[in-house]
Amino acid sequence: MTARSYLYVPGDAPAKLDRALSRGADALIVDLEDAVPPGGKAAARAAVAEWVTTVQPGDVEIWVRVNPGPLRDDDVRAVAAAPAVRGLVVAKCESPAEVEALDALLGSMGSSTAVVPLLESAAAVMRAPAIAAAPRVVRLQLGEADLRADLGVSPQGDERELLLVRSQIVLASAAAGIDPPAAPVSTDFTDLGALRASTTALARLGYVGRACIHPAQISVVNEVFTPGAEEVDRARDLIARFEAASGGVVVDARGRMVDEAVVRQARRLLARAAGHGA
Repeated sequence: MTARSYLYVPGDAPAKLDRALSRGADALIVDLEDAVPPGGKAAARAAVAEWVTTVQPGDVEIWVRVNPGPLRDDDVRAVAAAPAVRGLVVAKCESPAEVEALDALLGSMGSSTAVVPLLESAAAVMRAPAIAAAPRVVRLQLGEADLRADLGVSPQGDERELLLVRSQIVLASAAAGIDPPAAPVSTDFTDLGALRASTTALARLGYVGRACIHPAQISVVNEVFTPGAEEVDRARDLIARFEAASGGVVVDARGRMVDEAVVRQARRLLARAAGHGA
């Protein structure tokens, strides 16, 4: 199942972690980085390490965002061996060398943990193809708060200022053969109409899920990334026409010619729909 929503949960608030499992998100990102003040890093690490060894997450994926720099290895050693942890979100990842070093550490632990680099600078975005191809990387994610500051942009309305960057991440992911990226957070959790418009635009670019900073955002994100009944019906009809043609010319219900690539997209849509009961 491809997760649609990834809810960030502060690692220094153990009481919130269990409650977060029932908020409706497909995945949690337990945060040891930005959500935790510098003086609370060690305590948060210990609390999260205990939680991931005892939690029964059910169908909810558990990811842990680890700190950059000298704290990273301690974070990884504390949580990566827990069976409940699907993978690590690597904050402020700047290069494939960082991922390779992380792969070596995880290998020394005998861990098969997956890695999601969080790209938060112009340099990281420019290196996205190499980072996407690094060991254990299953998906990329953008951290746009830091990135906006690095680029000096102030997105408005349709967020066109970030269109090139967002498309680059989709392109790098496809070229590396990894999962499509999860879209960055929206820090405004009160304007759900704007969230829907932004998320719909990101879905059109090729994103298949989105990170959330508040439970109120989850239902909107889940809805946008769940294929609708009409989309599912069109995909099924297209596949049936393609299979019936047995290599001949295929047209869809509107009379447009289609090829195997279009059918491949239809199959992906049906796979996503099946994963979420659509």
